[in-house]
Amino acid sequence: MIVCHCTGITDHDIRAAVDWMRAADPETIITPGKIYHALGRRADCGGCMPLLLDTMRHCDSFGVAPPILRDNSHRMKGTQHEGRRQGHRIPQFGTKI
Repeated sequence: MIVCHCTGITDHDIRAAVDWMRAADPETIITPGKIYHALGRRADCGGCMPLLLDTMRHCDSFGVAPPILRDNSHRMKGTQHEGRRQGHRIPQFGTKI
């Protein structure tokens, strides 16, 4: 099945690229950009991206995301800020200019 009509990428090409990347480095983070690069092509209009991502996810060797991409929401429970120190904000009250 043709996934990207602009560049002529098929689902077989995507599966082969994912298998090749996983065999070369089992710890690699596989992205659509890396797949295009491995196939020697560039994304054109981006209309194929949802289907390309779906095809990637259904590859047998796609595997589990590395620890850095796993859900880390349990670490941030109870925090109201974005993970930065509170001192980075400009004081709003009581400042003298």
